[in-house]
Amino acid sequence: MALSIDELRNKVAEMTQQGLNTQQIADELSISQRTVIWLNSGASEEEHPDDVRIGWRTIGARPNRIDAIGAIMADIVLEEEELGVDTVVGISLNGILFANSIANHIDADVAIFRSVSEEGDGHLSNKYGNVAGRKVVVVDDVLSSGETMRKTIKTLQEEGADVALSVVMVNKTEENAIGGIPLRGLIRTVRV
Repeated sequence: MALSIDELRNKVAEMTQQGLNTQQIADELSISQRTVIWLNSGASEEEHPDDVRIGWRTIGARPNRIDAIGAIMADIVLEEEELGVDTVVGISLNGILFANSIANHIDADVAIFRSVSEEGDGHLSNKYGNVAGRKVVVVDDVLSSGETMRKTIKTLQEEGADVALSVVMVNKTEENAIGGIPLRGLIRTVRV
């Protein structure tokens, strides 16, 4: 994990040269898109956005650790018994493994939402579960501004899904709902 602003700035520049867009870089580094834009702009440290970088490679490197976190997330979904969730939607890239684990734990289908642009726009993969007429929970690793989650929820609803819950490993906001949907985070981190 890069420890300094200069190291992060160099990593962002390197990923930009490799052709990754702002959304993809934010996903890879677990920072907000506005922080990626700031790092790419070369603006001074005094002008930095309010953000916290989440380094979770220790979890992500081992499938049994992903599954352990997935079991906790599944327990949260089951805690909301009245939801009757039958499909778990993972937001690419980092929400996919958690969604797969949760779906396995609660015996549900899994679907994948590909967030493909800097604006958070995306689409459902047609290789996985369908969401039309299904009660779904949406899963991601980190919620920064909430724009990706908000747009994912909107797209799922337009596809006919009944979105019941959103779950993230780390919530970097003070929000308990997003797009009118309850939001649960395993960890909340906010600046004080």
